[in-house]
Amino acid sequence: MREIREDKGIEDLLNRSEALLTGHFILSSGLHSDKYVQCAKYLQYPEMAEVAGKKLARLFADVKINVVIGGAFGGIIIAYELARALHARGVFAERVDGVFQLRRGFEIRPGEKVLIAEDVITTGKSVKEVMDLVAGFGAEIIGAASLIDRNMAESESLGIRTEWLHSVQAHTYDPSDCPLCKEGNLPAVKPGSRGVSQK
Repeated sequence: MREIREDKGIEDLLNRSEALLTGHFILSSGLHSDKYVQCAKYLQYPEMAEVAGKKLARLFADVKINVVIGGAFGGIIIAYELARALHARGVFAERVDGVFQLRRGFEIRPGEKVLIAEDVITTGKSVKEVMDLVAGFGAEIIGAASLIDRNMAESESLGIRTEWLHSVQAHTYDPSDCPLCKEGNLPAVKPGSRGVSQK
């Protein structure tokens, strides 16, 4: 489990935007959880997105970044705001037949220093997929940045510098052994934007 970070300012904005949800949720991984972070509700407010972008940029002020890349859809807005704060280009990857690709004329050049941005890092699978994409262009991956880290015990080690603003600790359960399902008081809902694949 990764370091727990608390940013009271970000937590306040998450609560004000109603992005922190408590209940019975089905995650993109298929696991069940008692908490969910709907960052889209936070990022719908440009002034809040700007705050997050500037705070994350300060964590990478020690290195020159040429490109910030986010995965569609969750990483697009935070990548844009982070790129703006770092005076870098902001691009995003899209899934084509389930695989991240660059489209719309976006490019990453060999040797460029690239930062990967996400709204929430849960298992790290999406970040690893973007890392594979970036590495294929011969660019240098500086690290990964996210607004939220879900601080899950089963999170993969990304093998790169990873920074985030706020940790959200949640219980997660295999669907076959979910106490929330057994209680039967709260139906499981799937608020995410993707099918069952780990984020």
